[in-house]
Amino acid sequence: MEGPEDGRVGHGGAFEGLTGEVLAEARARVAAAAAAPGVGTLVEALRVRFAAVAGGVLAQVNAEVDGRRIRVQEAAAGLGDSLDRVSDALRGRIGAVTGAWTPRPWPGHRAAARTGPDGGAVREPRVVRRKEPSLVWCSPEAAARTMDAMDYDIHLFTDPATETDAVVYRVGPTGYRLARTVPAGPAGRRTSPITLSPYGAPRLTEAQAVDRLAGAELPFLFFAHPVSGRGRVLYRRFDGRLGLIGGRA
Repeated sequence: MEGPEDGRVGHGGAFEGLTGEVLAEARARVAAAAAAPGVGTLVEALRVRFAAVAGGVLAQVNAEVDGRRIRVQEAAAGLGDSLDRVSDALRGRIGAVTGAWTPRPWPGHRAAARTGPDGGAVREPRVVRRKEPSLVWCSPEAAARTMDAMDYDIHLFTDPATETDAVVYRVGPTGYRLARTVPAGPAGRRTSPITLSPYGAPRLTEAQAVDRLAGAELPFLFFAHPVSGRGRVLYRRFDGRLGLIGGRA
């Protein structure tokens, strides 16, 4: 394995009060974890970030492994514990993406925090972050692999079989499910455990989607824009507030 240079391991400015000595140790531990899985694996663009979340610290690592983007994130009560967890997760994720893909174990969705950054209850869920990426055209299997590599609970992409937006998400201990903005039949033979939702995504305004997510206490919601029909994903962040992803027009 070729390890990253020290300058490639950065720190996000979302967590205050960290000394230079603590950051240096964090960088070294993450770099060591990235170098551990095996010889011949190229790990680049390694970044480590810390953020305060309700009841603890969230550690997140982003990297490129043999040209494939990966992400791991783990929360714990203290900085050291979160760094231990994210380092272990990084080693496992690098091993997973460099070998033959298999469905990763799924412990059920991670319960989102019900308190805000100041420890108070989040009384009115609201969207605090919006992303409008150019959605990738790919097979559901490729979308599922990206979802696993990036540690997402749900992944939005464009399905070539219908030329419409779709998502894959996790169900059961090792299963995956495909949902589209329009109802359609299976997209040919598959070798991965992906089941198909027979229903198209509901057409909702942003306010309606927020109300539905909050009312049902869902971890995320896939819906379609009421006018354009483009797919959108509303999801809970670690701080209990909401993020929204929609394909770039």
